[in-house]
Amino acid sequence: MDKTDPICGMKGTIKAHDHYFCSETCKEKYERQHNIPHETSCPSCSSVKPKKWYKERLFIIGIIVIVLVTASYFLPFLKPFFDAFMDYLGLIWWAVLLGFLVGGIIDYFIPREYIKKYLSRHRKRTVLYAVMFGFLMTACSHGILAIAMELYKKGASTSAVVAFLLASPWANLPITVLLFGFFGLKAAFIIISALVIAMITGLIYQILERRGMVECSHCEQGEDKSILTDFSIIKDVKRRWKEYDFTAKNNVDAIKGTIKGSWSLTKMVMWWLLVGMLMAAFARAYVSHDLFITYMGPTLLGLVVTLLFATIIEVCSEGSSPLAFEIFNQTGAFGNSFTFLMAGVATDYTEIGLIWHNIGKKAALWLPIITVPQILILGYLFNIFI
Repeated sequence: MDKTDPICGMKGTIKAHDHYFCSETCKEKYERQHNIPHETSCPSCSSVKPKKWYKERLFIIGIIVIVLVTASYFLPFLKPFFDAFMDYLGLIWWAVLLGFLVGGIIDYFIPREYIKKYLSRHRKRTVLYAVMFGFLMTACSHGILAIAMELYKKGASTSAVVAFLLASPWANLPITVLLFGFFGLKAAFIIISALVIAMITGLIYQILERRGMVECSHCEQGEDKSILTDFSIIKDVKRRWKEYDFTAKNNVDAIKGTIKGSWSLTKMVMWWLLVGMLMAAFARAYVSHDLFITYMGPTLLGLVVTLLFATIIEVCSEGSSPLAFEIFNQTGAFGNSFTFLMAGVATDYTEIGLIWHNIGKKAALWLPIITVPQILILGYLFNIFI
């Protein structure tokens, strides 16, 4: 059985409901989505011990970070690493906290059913919906894969899934806050460009769908009219607002739910961010500035090298952010930072492999063919004008 958590896309260890879940939080969320009573739904779950807290990746990486930072404070040869790491921490701590808070609010208050309903349409506006919903997601680029594949199985078109995949890692709200923490107002160019690339790529995939040049198992089945006519997000939001009882208990439950969602997101992505900060701090401290300028400068060669580097390195979106900022900090090449961020998603072999396996090989191969030229062109323009 595939041990990928159907909720967050991480590796699962808790067996329940014919799936493996990485945490009790994801299992409970799955139960809510499928209307499974939590108390009696899984008699065997009580015999399955969840992963110990000291075996969590966040705890392990957190201990490593604490040990390294503490040692670097006292050891002279590690002092450059300490200074670099603390600079990063001072730069983004507020963005990390705010991002996780926003993620918790989205996780608790926005039903995933909204996404499933509107991405089942096979229209041009569906790409816009996919980009909008990608903006509201809170998972990293690896966690978003399971969600996207689930959407495809539920009836989403290939074009919608691809647009959703491209928009989610770099244009979602928590990452938006994090990027502004690193790049300031320049982050707006990254976010807007990610949305534009997602839109253009989704629209191109729709053309390929109509011509039969990519796989789309749902496109020939037509639209489910009951889904399209009987459901309105606006009406549903109004209904929920009207029915919500602002009692102390409900308000406390909402706060607890938001905190729980924030903590779940923290465990999913914070360890990636810490890994990225470690790598970026070591790069700033011990990699020669001349090497950055020579191989990752604001030139065509620098763009190509950055593209190759982004393709090879396997780091979650949150972990890539510090590395992208360090490229910008060392070279001043904003276009290279943008290329590193976007190409890491567009050429990621995990993402391409999952599309190949779940949708089809043509859908997978077209992804880098369509996205990489857009990324390089925008990266080149950013190096010239920003």
